[in-house]
Amino acid sequence: MSDDLKKGLEGVLVAESSLSMIDGDAGRLVYRGYTIEDLANGASYEEVLYLLWHGHLPNAEQLAAFEDAMAEEREVDDDVLDTVRQLAEADENPMAALRTAVSMLSGYDPAPEDAEPTDEEVNLAKGRRITAKMPTIVAAFTRIRDGEEPVEPREDLDHAANFLYMLNGEEPDDVLADVFDQALVLHADHGFNASTFSAIVTASTLSDVHSAVTSAIGTLKGPLHGGANQDVMEMLKEVDDADSDPLDWVKNALDEGRRVSGFGHRVYNVKDPRAKILGERSKELGEAAGSLNWYEMSTTIEDYLMEEKGLAPNVDFYSASTYYQMGIPIDIYTPIFAMSRVGGWVAHVLEYIEDNRLIRPRARYTGADPDETEFVPIGER
Repeated sequence: MSDDLKKGLEGVLVAESSLSMIDGDAGRLVYRGYTIEDLANGASYEEVLYLLWHGHLPNAEQLAAFEDAMAEEREVDDDVLDTVRQLAEADENPMAALRTAVSMLSGYDPAPEDAEPTDEEVNLAKGRRITAKMPTIVAAFTRIRDGEEPVEPREDLDHAANFLYMLNGEEPDDVLADVFDQALVLHADHGFNASTFSAIVTASTLSDVHSAVTSAIGTLKGPLHGGANQDVMEMLKEVDDADSDPLDWVKNALDEGRRVSGFGHRVYNVKDPRAKILGERSKELGEAAGSLNWYEMSTTIEDYLMEEKGLAPNVDFYSASTYYQMGIPIDIYTPIFAMSRVGGWVAHVLEYIEDNRLIRPRARYTGADPDETEFVPIGER
């Protein structure tokens, strides 16, 4: 057994997976053999869920049945929505509210209580229900917090369009629905990232799917993982509100020792392929609105950091301005991330427990020497 210390498990292989592959030097992302470019441009989020969960892309009949099954699970029990209401009215953090609500879903899940923890069919059904209900929770929380009543889900809309409908109270146009669907595809899986690994650690104890997803949501809530796109948009708004030249702003920020959000990645050494795709969508939305302000601001910052610092943008950098131009509130960017990534979480949980081994790493002890530490009874201390 090696005693080499790998802080943050850097470079440590802990399992094999057929779900997604990242080539950080080439800037390449693959889901089950398909490039992210092909999937983002040619497949819906439901098709990608099917691919991740079943191992192959569906045919038309399989997709229709899968879409129907997902749509039928969108409604959330009134008790859960009551809790969401209480959290929204208490001004809870959106990710904390989502974490609580997803955990609560387990109490209303129809899965048999005596099911084996490794029962793939039961676990897949749980994962499907969680994935279908999370958009309902996020939309309801957002509307209640903003003083509006939740909008009930519709079964005749796809996953992306239904969320935008529940969020805004009106059916989105085809362009917005398509852009949002593509964003969900791009965020669906990304190897053994922190939240996925958190879900797998929980599942490796043979805990339930709700616990695994709740663990993952709690992990994604952290600003070093899921909160970056919110930070990016707040940064861009700061530049815009100050009416600053983006180039001057980024230079001053670096001189002050500030970190520019949305750049650098633990895996990619070049531009994130997802950033390339969302950058184009951000530009398209700006052109449709008659203003390229956010896109041009972003590219100015990107060009400078690439040339001067060798820093490439990650997916968060362009998802920020894309969501903002769609009218999505900044503080639900991370819950939207969770709404997409839950597909990957569920897939990895299902895959890992097929050949399960409890995840139990070690830590190097740096405490006091027991040979030099004398125990003193309480009465003598």
